Order: sequence, then C-alpha cells, then structure tokens
Amino acid sequence: MSAGYAARLSEYPNKGVVGLPEISDSKRQLTLRIPRLVEWVQEAKHLVVLTGAGISTSAGIPDFRGPRGIWTIEKQQHTNKKRKRKEETASKNNDVEPPETAASMDFSQAVPTLTHRAITHLAQVDKLKYCITQNVDGLHRRAGLSRNLHCSLHGCAFTEKCHTCFSEFFRDQDVGGMSFQQTGNYCDLCHGKLYDTLLDWEDALPEKDFERAENECDQADLVLCLGTSLRIEPAGSLPLRAKRFVIVNLQVTPYDSAAAMIIRAPVDDVMDSVMIGLGFANWKDEPAYPIERIWTFSPQISPAKGDSVLSMT
Repeated sequence: MSAGYAARLSEYPNKGVVGLPEISDSKRQLTLRIPRLVEWVQEAKHLVVLTGAGISTSAGIPDFRGPRGIWTIEKQQHTNKKRKRKEETASKNNDVEPPETAASMDFSQAVPTLTHRAITHLAQVDKLKYCITQNVDGLHRRAGLSRNLHCSLHGCAFTEKCHTCFSEFFRDQDVGGMSFQQTGNYCDLCHGKLYDTLLDWEDALPEKDFERAENECDQADLVLCLGTSLRIEPAGSLPLRAKRFVIVNLQVTPYDSAAAMIIRAPVDDVMDSVMIGLGFANWKDEPAYPIERIWTFSPQISPAKGDSVLSMT
C-alpha cells in the first residue's frame, strides 16, 4: 500500500536521501552475526520491534528509498525530465517502473510476509512486548498481531476510526481518504462517523500511540529495527531510547554508528534464521492467526485532531 499512500501525500520536496546502494553481508559475516542476534533475543526481557517498508517488499509492496523505491524512481524521473526536457524520453530511458504505475496497483490482496508472521509469533509466545511500525499497509494486522501490541504511527490505509467512541475498524479494502477525512461509513458500535487514519506530512502523530512507543523503547533492552531507513522522524530516533538496538537493513541509516549490531541481509532470511535459532523449527507450518477487526481506544483519548503531537518529517 506504500505506493497508493505516496500518491496521496501532498507535495513535499524534502524527502531526504534516497537511492542509496544496497549492501549485503558475506556468508562469514552472517554466520557470526545471526547467532549473536539469536542470543540477544533469547536474553531480552523487553523486546521491541520497529518496522519499515523493507519488511513488505517481499509481499510486492514497493518501498520508498531502495534502488527501486517510489521516491528513488520519482527522483530519477525528475532528473531525467530535467535533462531530456520531455517526460516521454525520461520514461523510455529510465529502466524502472514509473511511480504512476506503482501508485495504481491494488495492494488489498497483499499477504503478510515471513517477517510479519515471525513478529506475530514472537508476540504470541510473549517474547515480543511491542511492535512499532511506520508502514500503512496493514500487514501486521493481517498477520494476526493484536492492536494492543502494536501501533501504526503513520496510520493505516485499511483502518478507519470513530471519533465518537474511538473504536478502530480494520477493513479488507482501502478505506480511502487522507489526513483524517470522513470515509462515509459509520461505527458498527455507536453509529458515529468514521474517519481515515492516514497522516500527511504536516499531520501530528497520534499522541497515545507515540507515548506508548516511547515508553516501550524506554523499557526495551533490545529493539530490532527491521527494514527501515530510520530517516523519517520522530520514529527514526526511537531506538536510541533503548538499552541497545540492532539494525537489519540493506542500506545505511543515520543511526548505524549507534547500533549494537548491523546486519545487511534480506529481513525475511534473517528472521527465519532467528526463529529457527530460538527453537521454533516448524513455526512456518502453523495456521495463521485470526485478524483482529475491531479495537477500541481508552476513553481518555480526545477525538480532536489536536490530540496528537509532533509531525512526520
């Protein structure tokens, strides 16, 4: 859903560094780092995961900053058009899928990746305490991860929220809208009006969710940063609050120097190895967890747009 979300975002020139090369660890490096990661996860008393678009690429959803990411392609096309002066020439000479095509794709049928499923499994066995995601694709929810155990800081394209009783409803189809607009639907519980949950650039993050994310990271003895460039703030700096954090990402991030360990490998491969190392040899054969369709905020949360803090930059 990242492509559809990107198409809806308002114009914003400062998207940061895009198109950095992907780096892969050698087999020897992985044989040294994966067992250490397994050991740290085993020892962790308060494990938190922060996920980004990189965990959804194997589900067919493009990321933003990778070599074929939406914003990378956008920048390449802009450069080509400026150089060639013609959009048609840029499209022909740019051997990548244009963002307009990606944005028109329907990701409502995307299924959770191995990483999404692993995260849910770790939560089910009480090893994972909380998951913070920057993704709007709803795949954590589709993987059966309870809303009580995760937050989508930038919203979810498949979730609409009631501003009367504060309940959230997870749908199978994109609910449409952007920046907390009415969806035209009504609450199944109180018949209040429902609104989309997607954030635009200048929209404030949901206060209660962000406070929970900060608190969970403050308590964390280990944060796993999976498939995220850590370049969108304030989510990107959340791992700095933990005792230590590990980055699993193919590109460099602004916080590489602060990480306890960096693993340059596909996140699905890493998480599969971690699960096996933890003793869950047959975890992939287990039935899917049910999708939680309705979730209700605590009554203390204000329905006003102003109940949020900070913005997505």
